[in-house]
Amino acid sequence: MVDQLTLELGLPAPTYAREDFVVSAGNRDALAWIDRWPDWPAPALALNGPSGCGKTHLGRIWAARANAVVMDGTDLENKGVPDLVALASASPAIVIDHADRAPERGLFHLYNLMRERGRHLLLISEAPPAHWNIELPDLASRLRAAPAVAVAPPDDELLGSIILKQLADRQLHAGPGVVQYLVSHMERSADAARRVVAALDQRALAEGREISRSLATDVLADATLKEDK
Repeated sequence: MVDQLTLELGLPAPTYAREDFVVSAGNRDALAWIDRWPDWPAPALALNGPSGCGKTHLGRIWAARANAVVMDGTDLENKGVPDLVALASASPAIVIDHADRAPERGLFHLYNLMRERGRHLLLISEAPPAHWNIELPDLASRLRAAPAVAVAPPDDELLGSIILKQLADRQLHAGPGVVQYLVSHMERSADAARRVVAALDQRALAEGREISRSLATDVLADATLKEDK
C-alpha cells in the first residue's frame, strides 16, 4: 500500500473556495463552527486534526468570510508588543496555522489584543490546545476557554467523493474500479487526491491511455519509486 504520494508536477496552487469543500461526517461540525461566526462564545476557535484532513481549506473559507489575515504561528516570533498592537489594529480577524508553534507570550498578547477589539482568532493545529505543552498559565487558561473542534481524516466515502470531483473538474472519466482502487491504496488526504488525479490526467494524455485501474496502478507505483529514492 502506498503510504505517501509525492509527485513533482508543477501543479497550480489548490483552490480553497467554499464550493470546492466536500462535506462529510468528519468535518461537518467544524464547518458549522465556521458558519456560526461571528457568534462565537470566545475570541478564538481552535481547529485541529491530522495532516490532510482539510483544516487549511476550512481556515481559508473562514478567512474569506471574516476578511481575515492568514499567517503561520512562527510569524509571531520576534514580534514585540508594538508589532502585535499594529497587527491586531489592522486585522479584523486572523487565522494562525501551526498555532502550536507560536511563541507563547506573542500568542497571549495577540489573543488579549484581539479580545479587547472584539475580534477573532482561528487557531489551526494538529493537536487541540489542551494537548499543547503550554508553560504560560494565563495563555493555557484562555485557550481552555476557547471552543475546540476536531476534523477527522477523510473516510472512504469522502475520499472517493473528492477524487470524483477532481475528475469532474478536469472533465475526465475513470473506468470501472479506478476510484475504489485509489481510495484503498493512496494517501488519505484531499491534497493527495488532487495530485493523483492530476498525475492520471497528465499520464493518460502523454501515453494516449484511458484512465483505467492499470493506469492508476502505474501512477501510484511511480509515486512510490520517487519516494524510495
